[in-house]
Amino acid sequence: MENFFIYICIIFVASILQTSTGFGFSIMATPFLLMLFKPQEAIQINIILSLIISGALIMKIKKDIDIHLLKKLVLGSIIGIPFGGLVYLSIDISTFKIIISIILLILTLMLIFNIRFKSTTTRDYIIGGISGLLTISIGMPGPPLLIYFAGTNTVKERTRATTLAFYLFIYFISLVSQMFLTGTDMSIWRSSLYALPAVFIGLIIGQVLFKHLNQKIFGIFTYILLGCTGIFLLIDSILSR
Repeated sequence: MENFFIYICIIFVASILQTSTGFGFSIMATPFLLMLFKPQEAIQINIILSLIISGALIMKIKKDIDIHLLKKLVLGSIIGIPFGGLVYLSIDISTFKIIISIILLILTLMLIFNIRFKSTTTRDYIIGGISGLLTISIGMPGPPLLIYFAGTNTVKERTRATTLAFYLFIYFISLVSQMFLTGTDMSIWRSSLYALPAVFIGLIIGQVLFKHLNQKIFGIFTYILLGCTGIFLLIDSILSR
């Protein structure tokens, strides 16, 4: 019962973050779901719920999607997916946690030091490829997208809309690929079903928060989220060895 309550709280907070920022669900949920589930279970639950959130929001924010960029991200991700599948089949829990924590901490430092670069077609494809690899392997397409959008100083409306649209594609493909590679389990789908009320309440609250987040607060919130999650997961990885 205690684990169930923790699980629902994780999903609730992650849903708010996903709705208000466009990337928060996998970054928040995956590290903490690893405390309750096996890696493959945590990844699939994350993907299923992220897919539901993206589908629920997409019609409302579709006007802000950068269609040209979205197409390049999707094409790039198709190249990254097979490599992510190999990682998904071979990764162990300790390595899994350490990789995620390092990714989050590097991402946080890049954002804090305000690294800026221009958007190019080649970089669009590369970011899509890395996101595709990370989605199927660890269920986290958000970090490379966040670096890219922050580095190119993209406004939060475009960031959220384009990210969620990309998630609809990459999460669906990744879920189907994982089910083909290792199968799935009814407990994963039951856990996802139980979390739906928390997801939809989080959607409502996240929409309200998004309207009150200016660009500066949006950035600060991002640093705190990534940094704290990365540090927590790294410490947990070290202590569990």
